[in-house]
Amino acid sequence: MQMKTFQFLCWMLLFDDITQTLLKPMLYKLKGSVALLLAVLNVLIMAVPFFSAVLLKILFPFASTRRFFTGLVTLFARQYNRNNGLIFGMMSQIHWVVEGLQHLEKDGSYLVVANHQSWADIPILQSVIEPHAPLLKFFIKKELIWVPVLGAAWWALDFPFMKRYSREFLEKHPEKRGEDVRETKKMCERFKDSPVSVMSFLEGTRFTPRKKEAQQSPYKRLLKPKVGGVALVINSMGDSIKTMIDVTINYHSDHEVTIWHLFSGQLKQITVDIRAIPIPEHFAIGDYENDPVFRKEIQGWIGQVWSDKDQKLAPQAA
Repeated sequence: MQMKTFQFLCWMLLFDDITQTLLKPMLYKLKGSVALLLAVLNVLIMAVPFFSAVLLKILFPFASTRRFFTGLVTLFARQYNRNNGLIFGMMSQIHWVVEGLQHLEKDGSYLVVANHQSWADIPILQSVIEPHAPLLKFFIKKELIWVPVLGAAWWALDFPFMKRYSREFLEKHPEKRGEDVRETKKMCERFKDSPVSVMSFLEGTRFTPRKKEAQQSPYKRLLKPKVGGVALVINSMGDSIKTMIDVTINYHSDHEVTIWHLFSGQLKQITVDIRAIPIPEHFAIGDYENDPVFRKEIQGWIGQVWSDKDQKLAPQAA
């Protein structure tokens, strides 16, 4: 009797293992498909009030009306991001570990930096940071303003558009030298009168082991940070931004994470660690382009932040 019971249990465990192997991929595909459908519906539904406010902002380009309609489109953008958070929340059972939210205030202004591993980083940051801080505004290449729909949305939300010239271009057109800096400063001027969260992925691209090797990055789970953009924001904003919010996103995964993993419910744990780091006052008047001493100082400052971040990610397999 005991032998038959043992055999029955073995067969049940084998059957459960086979069932899990066959059904899990199907379940992930079903969840991901439903999440994608809901995400598309979210775009279609929120586009109506959002772009109505955008149109009014264009038709009434006065200072007072511009602020009002910018606030309105920001409200709709927040709701859109909140809806996306609800969608992937319904499709998954993620164990969230979020530390440091006490450093954020809705009426504060911050420079937000984070490591970049996946397109999933953006909705995760929006879901975790935005309920407690101003809307995240990402630096975007100026050419992307012509992207249909999205370009207009980024413009309406006052996202800072950056135009960077290559060294080769500047050698042929020296009259353009410094123009990208002046344009970025002009964009940042808009943020001085109201709370803002200026977001930057300092690595400039998503982390992969191949990119790390090609770059010869000294970090285990990070690419080298690009410091020039940070220096430019700090210099442009002056005393308006006194705190850098350093966010470390850890997926606890030994493989590349995609946004499909998030929407299909395949991520089991996400740790978001938030640190508030005071920005040294003299950084606001530093000249990154022309002062090698200042350039070395701010590079060392960011380098220490990146070393600390890398330690938090170290338990992951490279």
